[in-house]
Amino acid sequence: MAESSPQAGPSIRDTLFGDLPLELVPPGDAPASLGEPWVTFMAARKAVSEGRPNEAIELWQQIARTSGLESRHYAQAWHFLRAQGLRPPAEIERLLLGVVVEVPLLNGLDLLAAYPDHHARYYNFSGAGVVWDHPNDSLDPIIDALLEAGRQIASKVGIWNGPRPPAPPTGEIRVNIISPSGLHFGQGPGKSMANDPLARPAIEAANSLMQQLVAQARQNNSMKP
Repeated sequence: MAESSPQAGPSIRDTLFGDLPLELVPPGDAPASLGEPWVTFMAARKAVSEGRPNEAIELWQQIARTSGLESRHYAQAWHFLRAQGLRPPAEIERLLLGVVVEVPLLNGLDLLAAYPDHHARYYNFSGAGVVWDHPNDSLDPIIDALLEAGRQIASKVGIWNGPRPPAPPTGEIRVNIISPSGLHFGQGPGKSMANDPLARPAIEAANSLMQQLVAQARQNNSMKP
């Protein structure tokens, strides 16, 4: 768990969805010492730049089949595969790869993300945040509650066709669900979302997870106000 702050390159928000552009996965000419899956992502990027898209597709499919990676890596591989016109097989097309909750405030955007690998992130509007890379299983139950709420939303909401939209306007809440097929989301005024039978479990679980992440960070002095 570590303190995080805004940095050059993609915005914090952009790093949460597994849909970064090709040149940023990984950024620039990253060293091979980064290991996998970055070496394979770099090889795929080189294949695209040299006009060998079929080779790139095979490399992204290899990442998608590899066990033990971060959930966002699978999302990123499928993002590139969809861009090449490939669709996931029916049995995994709605497989949940992450939930990102966006809550715009007057002073900025609050972001909470949770993934099936039990990693989680919380960034408040100030830019301060908590990165939870599963140092222990203490937050697993509440992360699982948010993921299950996300699965229920994805089962009822279609896939968003088009680029990921900008953050919602102040006063609204968006619950994003990431899958191999793309992005699903529900959005509406905060009060309506909190009272909606489908959205309410996700809002409640997200609020609980945020509170626990902040409490853990303060206990370890790893998040500054």
